[in-house]
Amino acid sequence: MKSITINGSKRESVGKKATKALRNAGQVPCVLYGGDEPLHFAADEIAFKDLVYTPDVHTVEIKLKDGGKFNAVLQDIQFHPVTDAILHIDFYQIFEDKEISMEIPVHTKGVPRGVKNGGVLRFNLRRMRVKGLPGNLPDFIEADVTPLKIGNKLYVTALKSEDFKIMHPDNTVVCQVRTSRNIIADTEDEEEEVAADEVPATEVSEEGNSQSGATDDKDAKE
Repeated sequence: MKSITINGSKRESVGKKATKALRNAGQVPCVLYGGDEPLHFAADEIAFKDLVYTPDVHTVEIKLKDGGKFNAVLQDIQFHPVTDAILHIDFYQIFEDKEISMEIPVHTKGVPRGVKNGGVLRFNLRRMRVKGLPGNLPDFIEADVTPLKIGNKLYVTALKSEDFKIMHPDNTVVCQVRTSRNIIADTEDEEEEVAADEVPATEVSEEGNSQSGATDDKDAKE
């Protein structure tokens, strides 16, 4: 997974007055959890551009002026309700030998058969929560939607990997091909044989619930 470097400095004071002064100076107050104790620091708001305003996920290397370095992931972020300026960011420290859970974006591969026949591909889950070692987590999860016909659904079970554990119920639907007014007949053999490991991608059942939010196993808050 790609990493972004954030250069900052420790906060000497964490009171409301000091926090307001930081924001007025164009800096964002932050807290790093997951270590022996919370670490309060601040960094220029522009430093978070490539971390916050992107559909991709990244790990973060926090470098402080006193020489401290920490690997972390974004845990929570607060925006101003009117200006959308970043008000506060929480990070969670990660270690190479300790599993974390993150939401990873889903990218599709191919064009579904059902779409070629006039159907429409609909997403139920554009991000999947997975758990694994930081070094094993991918930038995105690839879903091959080519075999999907009209009425078929792709379940999270079709996207299993040895590198991470999917944190959604097995019946959670990632995407499905729905009918539309432009539907035409599928002339290919409907009795084609389907391998056992492809059944979750073509089986029709009730949609599962999705989860949201990018947090670690610990629910640490400032």
